[in-house]
Amino acid sequence: MLKIMKTCIIIPNYNGNHFLEKCMLALENQSKHDFSILFVDNDSKDESIKSIKSYMEKEPERVLLIENEENYGFAKAVNQGILFAKEAGARYALLLNNDTEVDPFFVEKLVEFMEEREAKGEKVFALSSKMVKMHDPRLMDDAGDELCVLGFPFQRGLEDSEKNWNTPEEVFSACAGAALYSIDALEKTGLFDEKHFAYLEDVDISFRAQLYGYKIYFCPKAVCKHVGSGTSGGKYSNFKVELSARNSVFLLYKNFPLFLKVLNFIPFLLGFCIKAIYFQKKGYGKAYRKGLRTGFRERKTMKQADFRGIPLSRYLRIEARLIRNCFVYLEERKRRKRLKL
Repeated sequence: MLKIMKTCIIIPNYNGNHFLEKCMLALENQSKHDFSILFVDNDSKDESIKSIKSYMEKEPERVLLIENEENYGFAKAVNQGILFAKEAGARYALLLNNDTEVDPFFVEKLVEFMEEREAKGEKVFALSSKMVKMHDPRLMDDAGDELCVLGFPFQRGLEDSEKNWNTPEEVFSACAGAALYSIDALEKTGLFDEKHFAYLEDVDISFRAQLYGYKIYFCPKAVCKHVGSGTSGGKYSNFKVELSARNSVFLLYKNFPLFLKVLNFIPFLLGFCIKAIYFQKKGYGKAYRKGLRTGFRERKTMKQADFRGIPLSRYLRIEARLIRNCFVYLEERKRRKRLKL
Protein backbone atom coordinates (compact mmCIF):
# COMPACT_ATOMS: atom_id res chain seq x y z
CA MET A 1 0.00 0.00 0.00
CA LEU A 2 1.45 3.35 -1.06
CA LYS A 3 1.93 5.87 1.71
CA ILE A 4 1.33 9.28 0.14
CA MET A 5 3.30 12.00 1.88
CA LYS A 6 3.19 15.78 1.62
CA THR A 7 4.82 15.69 -1.81
CA CYS A 8 4.06 13.20 -4.55
CA ILE A 9 6.66 12.95 -7.33
CA ILE A 10 4.90 12.08 -10.58
CA ILE A 11 7.06 10.60 -13.33
CA PRO A 12 5.37 10.07 -16.71
CA ASN A 13 7.12 7.36 -18.70
CA TYR A 14 7.04 6.06 -22.26
CA ASN A 15 9.80 3.67 -23.33
CA GLY A 16 12.19 5.42 -20.95
CA ASN A 17 13.75 2.38 -19.29
CA HIS A 18 17.27 3.51 -20.23
CA PHE A 19 16.74 6.68 -18.13
CA LEU A 20 15.13 5.16 -15.04
CA GLU A 21 18.16 3.88 -13.16
CA LYS A 22 19.87 7.28 -13.03
CA CYS A 23 16.58 9.06 -12.27
CA MET A 24 15.68 6.73 -9.38
CA LEU A 25 19.18 6.65 -7.90
CA ALA A 26 19.08 10.43 -7.58
CA LEU A 27 15.71 10.26 -5.80
CA GLU A 28 16.99 7.58 -3.45
CA ASN A 29 19.85 9.92 -2.48
CA GLN A 30 17.66 12.86 -1.50
CA SER A 31 18.44 14.75 1.73
CA LYS A 32 14.89 14.09 2.97
CA HIS A 33 12.53 11.30 2.02
CA ASP A 34 9.16 12.82 2.89
CA PHE A 35 7.82 12.15 -0.60
CA SER A 36 6.22 9.32 -2.52
CA ILE A 37 6.90 8.37 -6.15
CA LEU A 38 4.18 7.64 -8.68
CA PHE A 39 5.09 6.38 -12.14
CA VAL A 40 2.48 6.78 -14.88
CA ASP A 41 3.44 4.54 -17.78
CA ASN A 42 1.98 5.19 -21.23
CA ASP A 43 2.04 1.62 -22.56
CA SER A 44 5.82 1.28 -22.83
CA LYS A 45 7.12 -1.52 -25.06
CA ASP A 46 10.59 -1.68 -23.51
CA GLU A 47 11.61 -3.02 -20.08
CA SER A 48 10.19 -0.01 -18.19
CA ILE A 49 7.46 -1.91 -16.35
CA LYS A 50 9.87 -4.56 -15.18
CA SER A 51 12.27 -1.93 -13.83
CA ILE A 52 9.53 0.09 -12.12
CA LYS A 53 8.13 -3.02 -10.43
CA SER A 54 11.59 -3.79 -9.08
CA TYR A 55 11.61 -0.34 -7.41
CA MET A 56 8.14 -1.04 -6.04
CA GLU A 57 9.35 -4.26 -4.46
CA LYS A 58 12.18 -2.38 -2.71
CA GLU A 59 9.92 0.38 -1.38
CA PRO A 60 6.27 -0.76 -1.56
CA GLU A 61 5.08 2.07 0.68
CA ARG A 62 6.63 4.84 -1.39
CA VAL A 63 6.58 3.74 -5.04
CA LEU A 64 3.48 3.08 -7.12
CA LEU A 65 2.70 2.51 -10.80
CA ILE A 66 -0.27 3.42 -12.95
CA GLU A 67 -0.21 1.40 -16.17
CA ASN A 68 -2.05 2.83 -19.17
CA GLU A 69 -3.10 0.62 -22.05
CA GLU A 70 -2.10 3.21 -24.65
CA ASN A 71 0.08 6.29 -24.98
CA TYR A 72 -2.12 9.06 -23.62
CA GLY A 73 0.61 11.69 -23.82
CA PHE A 74 2.22 13.84 -21.15
CA ALA A 75 -0.81 15.92 -20.15
CA LYS A 76 -3.19 13.07 -19.38
CA ALA A 77 -0.47 11.02 -17.68
CA VAL A 78 0.43 13.78 -15.22
CA ASN A 79 -3.26 14.55 -14.65
CA GLN A 80 -3.78 10.94 -13.62
CA GLY A 81 -0.92 11.35 -11.18
CA ILE A 82 -2.18 14.67 -9.79
CA LEU A 83 -5.69 13.29 -9.23
CA PHE A 84 -4.27 10.25 -7.45
CA ALA A 85 -2.06 12.45 -5.26
CA LYS A 86 -4.97 14.75 -4.44
CA GLU A 87 -7.23 11.85 -3.42
CA ALA A 88 -4.44 10.50 -1.22
CA GLY A 89 -4.02 13.84 0.57
CA ALA A 90 -0.76 15.19 -0.88
CA ARG A 91 -0.22 18.97 -0.82
CA TYR A 92 2.22 19.20 -3.70
CA ALA A 93 2.70 17.45 -7.02
CA LEU A 94 6.28 17.40 -8.24
CA LEU A 95 6.32 16.63 -11.97
CA LEU A 96 9.58 15.08 -13.07
CA ASN A 97 10.69 13.85 -16.48
CA ASN A 98 12.29 10.42 -16.62
CA ASP A 99 15.40 11.83 -18.36
CA THR A 100 16.49 13.79 -15.29
CA GLU A 101 18.99 13.43 -12.46
CA VAL A 102 18.19 15.65 -9.51
CA ASP A 103 20.57 17.18 -6.96
CA PRO A 104 20.49 15.61 -3.43
CA PHE A 105 18.68 18.68 -2.02
CA PHE A 106 16.27 19.03 -4.95
CA VAL A 107 12.98 18.07 -3.27
CA GLU A 108 13.87 19.69 0.05
CA LYS A 109 14.69 23.05 -1.54
CA LEU A 110 11.54 23.16 -3.68
CA VAL A 111 9.22 22.37 -0.77
CA GLU A 112 11.10 24.75 1.53
CA PHE A 113 10.78 27.62 -1.00
CA MET A 114 7.09 26.93 -1.58
CA GLU A 115 6.28 26.84 2.13
CA GLU A 116 8.21 30.06 2.78
CA ARG A 117 6.20 31.89 0.13
CA GLU A 118 2.90 30.44 1.27
CA ALA A 119 3.70 31.44 4.87
CA LYS A 120 3.96 35.03 3.62
CA GLY A 121 0.42 34.80 2.25
CA GLU A 122 1.42 34.57 -1.42
CA LYS A 123 -0.71 32.66 -3.91
CA VAL A 124 1.96 30.45 -5.45
CA PHE A 125 0.98 28.15 -8.29
CA ALA A 126 4.27 26.50 -9.16
CA LEU A 127 8.05 26.54 -8.83
CA SER A 128 10.38 25.95 -11.75
CA SER A 129 13.69 24.31 -10.92
CA LYS A 130 17.17 25.10 -12.20
CA MET A 131 17.60 22.65 -15.07
CA VAL A 132 21.11 22.18 -16.44
CA LYS A 133 22.39 20.12 -19.37
CA MET A 134 22.98 16.47 -18.56
CA HIS A 135 25.97 16.30 -20.92
CA ASP A 136 27.50 19.49 -19.50
CA PRO A 137 26.09 20.69 -16.14
CA ARG A 138 27.99 23.96 -16.48
CA LEU A 139 25.36 25.00 -19.04
CA MET A 140 21.75 25.92 -18.40
CA ASP A 141 18.83 24.08 -19.93
CA ASP A 142 15.92 25.96 -18.37
CA ALA A 143 15.41 28.61 -15.68
CA GLY A 144 11.67 28.85 -16.09
CA ASP A 145 9.81 29.74 -19.28
CA GLU A 146 8.54 33.01 -20.71
CA LEU A 147 6.08 33.99 -23.43
CA CYS A 148 6.34 37.00 -25.73
CA VAL A 149 3.60 38.84 -27.59
CA LEU A 150 4.64 37.20 -30.87
CA GLY A 151 3.31 33.98 -29.38
CA PHE A 152 6.77 32.48 -28.80
CA PRO A 153 7.32 30.55 -25.56
CA PHE A 154 11.03 30.35 -24.75
CA GLN A 155 13.39 28.92 -22.14
CA ARG A 156 15.25 31.38 -19.95
CA GLY A 157 19.00 30.95 -19.81
CA LEU A 158 19.27 28.22 -22.43
CA GLU A 159 22.96 27.28 -22.97
CA ASP A 160 24.17 30.11 -20.72
CA SER A 161 26.59 29.49 -17.86
CA GLU A 162 24.72 28.07 -14.87
CA LYS A 163 26.63 30.51 -12.65
CA ASN A 164 24.52 33.35 -14.06
CA TRP A 165 21.24 31.86 -12.82
CA ASN A 166 21.24 31.82 -9.04
CA THR A 167 18.62 34.46 -8.24
CA PRO A 168 15.05 33.48 -7.29
CA GLU A 169 12.53 35.47 -9.32
CA GLU A 170 9.06 35.37 -10.80
CA VAL A 171 8.69 33.72 -14.19
CA PHE A 172 5.77 33.42 -16.58
CA SER A 173 5.70 29.64 -16.59
CA ALA A 174 7.24 26.66 -14.84
CA CYS A 175 8.83 24.01 -17.03
CA ALA A 176 6.84 20.88 -16.17
CA GLY A 177 9.87 18.68 -16.80
CA ALA A 178 10.94 19.37 -13.20
CA ALA A 179 8.51 21.59 -11.31
CA LEU A 180 6.55 21.68 -8.07
CA TYR A 181 2.82 22.50 -8.23
CA SER A 182 0.37 23.36 -5.46
CA ILE A 183 -2.51 20.89 -5.58
CA ASP A 184 -4.82 23.47 -3.98
CA ALA A 185 -3.97 25.92 -6.76
CA LEU A 186 -4.53 23.24 -9.41
CA GLU A 187 -8.07 22.87 -8.09
CA LYS A 188 -8.66 26.52 -8.95
CA THR A 189 -6.96 26.56 -12.37
CA GLY A 190 -7.98 23.12 -13.53
CA LEU A 191 -5.52 20.45 -14.62
CA PHE A 192 -3.32 20.25 -17.72
CA ASP A 193 -5.28 20.35 -20.97
CA GLU A 194 -5.22 16.79 -22.26
CA LYS A 195 -6.05 17.89 -25.81
CA HIS A 196 -2.50 19.26 -25.97
CA PHE A 197 -1.19 15.68 -25.64
CA ALA A 198 2.36 17.05 -25.28
CA TYR A 199 4.22 20.38 -25.64
CA LEU A 200 3.22 23.82 -24.33
CA GLU A 201 0.73 22.35 -21.86
CA ASP A 202 2.87 23.78 -19.05
CA VAL A 203 2.84 27.28 -20.55
CA ASP A 204 -0.91 26.98 -21.11
CA ILE A 205 -1.71 26.09 -17.51
CA SER A 206 0.74 28.71 -16.22
CA PHE A 207 -0.94 31.38 -18.36
CA ARG A 208 -4.25 30.40 -16.78
CA ALA A 209 -2.68 30.65 -13.32
CA GLN A 210 -1.35 34.13 -14.16
CA LEU A 211 -4.84 35.20 -15.24
CA TYR A 212 -6.26 33.95 -11.94
CA GLY A 213 -3.74 35.91 -9.88
CA TYR A 214 -1.18 33.23 -8.96
CA LYS A 215 2.59 33.61 -8.92
CA ILE A 216 5.21 31.30 -10.41
CA TYR A 217 8.83 31.36 -9.29
CA PHE A 218 12.21 30.13 -10.43
CA CYS A 219 13.91 28.26 -7.56
CA PRO A 220 17.67 28.13 -8.32
CA LYS A 221 18.60 26.04 -5.28
CA ALA A 222 16.70 23.07 -6.73
CA VAL A 223 19.12 21.79 -9.39
CA CYS A 224 18.31 19.12 -11.93
CA LYS A 225 20.30 17.64 -14.81
CA HIS A 226 18.19 17.13 -17.92
CA VAL A 227 18.77 15.28 -21.19
CA GLY A 228 15.94 17.07 -23.04
CA SER A 229 13.45 15.55 -25.51
CA GLY A 230 14.42 12.16 -24.14
CA THR A 231 11.08 10.57 -25.02
CA SER A 232 10.20 12.43 -28.22
CA GLY A 233 13.64 11.96 -29.75
CA GLY A 234 15.66 15.14 -30.23
CA LYS A 235 15.24 18.90 -30.47
CA TYR A 236 13.13 18.77 -33.63
CA SER A 237 11.04 16.10 -35.30
CA ASN A 238 7.97 16.25 -37.52
CA PHE A 239 5.92 15.02 -34.56
CA LYS A 240 7.22 17.68 -32.17
CA VAL A 241 7.04 20.57 -34.67
CA GLU A 242 3.50 19.71 -35.74
CA LEU A 243 2.17 19.33 -32.20
CA SER A 244 3.95 22.47 -30.99
CA ALA A 245 2.51 24.50 -33.89
CA ARG A 246 -1.00 23.25 -33.22
CA ASN A 247 -0.68 23.87 -29.48
CA SER A 248 0.66 27.39 -30.03
CA VAL A 249 -2.68 28.24 -31.68
CA PHE A 250 -4.57 26.62 -28.80
CA LEU A 251 -2.45 28.59 -26.29
CA LEU A 252 -3.32 31.96 -27.80
CA TYR A 253 -6.97 31.15 -28.46
CA LYS A 254 -7.65 29.85 -24.95
CA ASN A 255 -5.90 32.44 -22.81
CA PHE A 256 -6.38 35.79 -24.52
CA PRO A 257 -9.78 37.50 -24.19
CA LEU A 258 -11.26 38.89 -27.40
CA PHE A 259 -10.01 42.45 -26.94
CA LEU A 260 -6.42 41.25 -26.51
CA LYS A 261 -6.74 38.92 -29.51
CA VAL A 262 -7.74 41.93 -31.60
CA LEU A 263 -5.00 44.13 -30.08
CA ASN A 264 -2.34 41.49 -30.72
CA PHE A 265 -3.51 40.25 -34.11
CA ILE A 266 -0.54 41.74 -35.99
CA PRO A 267 2.10 40.44 -33.53
CA PHE A 268 0.49 36.98 -33.60
CA LEU A 269 0.46 36.95 -37.41
CA LEU A 270 4.07 38.13 -37.53
CA GLY A 271 5.05 35.41 -35.07
CA PHE A 272 3.45 32.66 -37.15
CA CYS A 273 5.18 33.94 -40.29
CA ILE A 274 8.60 34.06 -38.59
CA LYS A 275 8.20 30.51 -37.30
CA ALA A 276 7.00 29.27 -40.69
CA ILE A 277 10.11 30.66 -42.39
CA TYR A 278 12.37 29.28 -39.63
CA PHE A 279 10.98 25.75 -39.83
CA GLN A 280 10.98 25.83 -43.61
CA LYS A 281 14.73 26.45 -43.49
CA LYS A 282 15.12 23.63 -40.95
CA GLY A 283 13.25 21.20 -43.17
CA TYR A 284 10.10 21.07 -41.07
CA GLY A 285 7.98 23.61 -42.93
CA LYS A 286 5.33 21.09 -43.95
CA ALA A 287 4.92 19.80 -40.39
CA TYR A 288 4.65 23.35 -39.02
CA ARG A 289 2.01 24.38 -41.56
CA LYS A 290 0.05 21.20 -40.91
CA GLY A 291 0.08 21.90 -37.17
CA LEU A 292 -1.16 25.46 -37.71
CA ARG A 293 -4.00 24.28 -39.93
CA THR A 294 -5.05 21.73 -37.33
CA GLY A 295 -4.85 24.33 -34.59
CA PHE A 296 -7.04 26.86 -36.38
CA ARG A 297 -9.51 24.17 -37.43
CA GLU A 298 -9.86 22.71 -33.92
CA ARG A 299 -9.42 25.84 -31.80
CA LYS A 300 -13.12 26.24 -30.97
CA THR A 301 -13.21 22.77 -29.46
CA MET A 302 -10.83 24.01 -26.75
CA LYS A 303 -12.09 25.26 -23.40
CA GLN A 304 -11.10 28.88 -22.85
CA ALA A 305 -9.97 30.36 -19.55
CA ASP A 306 -12.70 31.81 -17.37
CA PHE A 307 -12.27 35.55 -17.98
CA ARG A 308 -15.02 36.60 -15.58
CA GLY A 309 -13.88 38.78 -12.70
CA ILE A 310 -10.31 39.26 -13.93
CA PRO A 311 -9.40 42.92 -13.36
CA LEU A 312 -8.26 45.01 -16.32
CA SER A 313 -5.05 45.87 -14.46
CA ARG A 314 -4.03 42.19 -14.47
CA TYR A 315 -4.57 41.91 -18.22
CA LEU A 316 -2.47 45.04 -18.72
CA ARG A 317 0.35 43.70 -16.51
CA ILE A 318 0.41 40.45 -18.46
CA GLU A 319 0.33 42.32 -21.79
CA ALA A 320 3.21 44.56 -20.70
CA ARG A 321 5.23 41.50 -19.70
CA LEU A 322 4.61 39.81 -23.06
CA ILE A 323 5.72 42.95 -24.92
CA ARG A 324 8.84 43.28 -22.74
CA ASN A 325 9.60 39.60 -23.34
CA CYS A 326 10.05 40.28 -27.06
CA PHE A 327 13.21 42.16 -26.16
CA VAL A 328 14.23 39.48 -23.66
CA TYR A 329 13.76 36.86 -26.38
CA LEU A 330 15.92 38.82 -28.82
CA GLU A 331 18.66 39.21 -26.21
CA GLU A 332 18.54 35.47 -25.52
CA ARG A 333 18.92 34.78 -29.25
CA LYS A 334 21.85 37.19 -29.56
CA ARG A 335 23.57 35.66 -26.54
CA ARG A 336 23.32 32.14 -27.97
CA LYS A 337 24.62 33.32 -31.34
CA ARG A 338 27.64 34.88 -29.64
CA LEU A 339 28.34 31.59 -27.88
CA LYS A 340 28.45 29.79 -31.23
CA LEU A 341 30.99 32.21 -32.75
